[in-house]
Amino acid sequence: MEMKLSETAFIRKLDPTDDFTKSSRFGLRWFTPTNEVRLCGHATLASAAVLFRNKKNVNSSLTFVTLSGELKARQVEGQIILDLPLYTAYPQDLQEVEELVKAAVGNTNVQDVRYSPETKKLLVRLSDAYERSDLEKLKVSAQELLRSETTGKVEGLIVTLIGKAGQKPERYDFYSRYFAPWNGILEDPVTGSAHAVLSSYWSQQLGKKEMCAFQCSSRGGELKILLRDDGRVDIGGRAVFLLEGTLTI
Repeated sequence: MEMKLSETAFIRKLDPTDDFTKSSRFGLRWFTPTNEVRLCGHATLASAAVLFRNKKNVNSSLTFVTLSGELKARQVEGQIILDLPLYTAYPQDLQEVEELVKAAVGNTNVQDVRYSPETKKLLVRLSDAYERSDLEKLKVSAQELLRSETTGKVEGLIVTLIGKAGQKPERYDFYSRYFAPWNGILEDPVTGSAHAVLSSYWSQQLGKKEMCAFQCSSRGGELKILLRDDGRVDIGGRAVFLLEGTLTI
């Protein structure tokens, strides 16, 4: 709550004898300003970056024990690659969530609506006729989303749009924005947990296992995606250090 960021990550030693420089397994928890969440990708990436770069951890791969099981992170050519679970989004009856979708995208034409029961995320795909700028222009109200969600099953809303990868200078397979006022966040900057859903959806839609995505928040972020044969997904990105200090609790 004091940090006022979408998530604050807390890394902990699993055993008092563990060492942040030498150990390869750590506990990891994520908190929004209002509650604890089960999965957060960008805060996991940041945690790995702190251990690799600030604490000079000697291991090539780190394992985090979390509410979503064991998550691995490795450093490859300046990027942090996360090993995350992959979640399926199933066809959703539009009539059931019509008010919520309208609150999110207004009169913008919608091509597909899916729901991921494991993550409680609703995926709304805009018509392919739209461009990235149309997604970025959407004005979303936290109050309207909260008022319009009457099913009790949605805790995060993804709005996504197909990209034009392969058409120069375009290089992104899809775009997205993510809203979660149910967790005290209007809009998240770059969301690994949302891409654990998006990766499954767009892989099926595009027939691709390797993709490049961009999340169109005001801060924005690029994600490299690789669906693995074991049913999980590698999501890679870069971390930037902005501040270092001591937090008094």
